Amino acid sequence: MSVKFSVKDHVARVTIDRPEKMNAVDAPTADLLEDAWQSIEANPDVRVVILTGSGDRAFCAGADLKAGGDEKTGLEYWAHARPGGFGGLSLRKSLHVPVIARVNGVAVGGGFEMVLGCDIVIAADHASFGLPEARVGRMPLDGGMILLPRLIPEKLAMGMLMTGKRISATEAERYGLVNEVVPAESLDETVAAWAEQIVECAPLSVKAIKECVKETSDLSVSEALSKRLPALVAALESEDSEEGPRAFQEKRKPEWKGR
Repeated sequence: MSVKFSVKDHVARVTIDRPEKMNAVDAPTADLLEDAWQSIEANPDVRVVILTGSGDRAFCAGADLKAGGDEKTGLEYWAHARPGGFGGLSLRKSLHVPVIARVNGVAVGGGFEMVLGCDIVIAADHASFGLPEARVGRMPLDGGMILLPRLIPEKLAMGMLMTGKRISATEAERYGLVNEVVPAESLDETVAAWAEQIVECAPLSVKAIKECVKETSDLSVSEALSKRLPALVAALESEDSEEGPRAFQEKRKPEWKGR
């Protein structure tokens, strides 16, 4: 299996397991990733996802251009692109729990697009990021061209998109694409700490926050405030919305029920 998937203590872990291929994604791997996202979406016990690649060289080197089988290119590829974007994640709208990218090395092409689709990014200090598609006669159609200019200043995004330039983890942090850069030996500890802090929060509140941010980013402030999103209503009407203040008053940890 080219994707490892597990759930423990409210944390789902998805690992692209093709280290000999720099964790590049071929068609079977893309199918397994889609299966993982659907499983997470159907499991109310999951409160946070950690996405990474096997080994210490690569998070994901994008599409496996050397893989046999599906060799669609150009307009044919665009017509058959997955609606969720690269790896079923970069443009996915149905995954409402937070996703942490554990970037343990190279994240280029589709790999970088998946990073752009994550909510929190923790990178090892040797990691690097880039969209080299223009160098091989392609374009980052699975989210890169759309997401990058919305996340960083346009001039920086255009510089990366039009040259295929790769940036370091430190540069990515300076651009605001990475939350924290740490030595490789501290990567697991740091990611686990972030996941634990999320699990300590009310799960419905976290889901509502993510949905509100994603669904209102292109709206005016007044339009965003007036939007009654299902996740927001569910959180406001939940038992957890009463449990939080009660636990605070009683000076104890809240016991979240997710309802």
